[in-house]
Amino acid sequence: MNLRSKNIKTTYLILSVIICAVAMCFVDAVIKPQYFIKSLIKLCLFLIVPSIYFIVNKNDRKLLKSLFSFELKTLLVAILLGLLCYGFIMGGYFFLRNSFDFSTIASKLTENAGVSADNFLYVAIYISLVNSFLEEIFFRGFAFIILKKLVSPLFAYLFSASLFALYHTGMMIGYYGFGVLLLTIIGLLAAGLMFNFLNDKCKNIYTSWLVHMFANFGINTVGFILFGVI
Repeated sequence: MNLRSKNIKTTYLILSVIICAVAMCFVDAVIKPQYFIKSLIKLCLFLIVPSIYFIVNKNDRKLLKSLFSFELKTLLVAILLGLLCYGFIMGGYFFLRNSFDFSTIASKLTENAGVSADNFLYVAIYISLVNSFLEEIFFRGFAFIILKKLVSPLFAYLFSASLFALYHTGMMIGYYGFGVLLLTIIGLLAAGLMFNFLNDKCKNIYTSWLVHMFANFGINTVGFILFGVI
């Protein structure tokens, strides 16, 4: 790969990830569409942008295929880490619920995104299974593993994890106080770094996806509690 080609690839990848993350942050914080509409926008951005890269850069398609190579030996580690994440999220909620007011989150979700107790089960299934996989493809597959071939590993780690945290900021503004918001952002940054590490060691996105899925199970369990479903 010549220097010019490498610079073009790196520039496209970095700028496109930043634009997509900022765009989704803006959609969540300012436009606030119904959850179905927001999911369609995210689906388009997070799939089209990487697709353009791989259509243009045919030599990187083998690397793309390797992201989906599954190894059974990593499954147990992923499940154990996932259970730890689930327990950490649930423990954090019960520890903080007397210090922070979470009671308005459910009503704000209904008002801003059309999510209610009646449809939260379907939203929770989508978030846990589909949305988590989409984010892993974009932030770990595209913005980390592919990027790491073009820049230093340290930059790839920090870039992917930081944009992952930034992307979530828009959907949290207005739902939490500053203290909880700050803790959540720090937690998301740490989670992004951990997911990157799992990808780096396993050379695929399935391990981090399973851990991500369990983390979403924890968040959705809290959601069921706030909506009064359980």
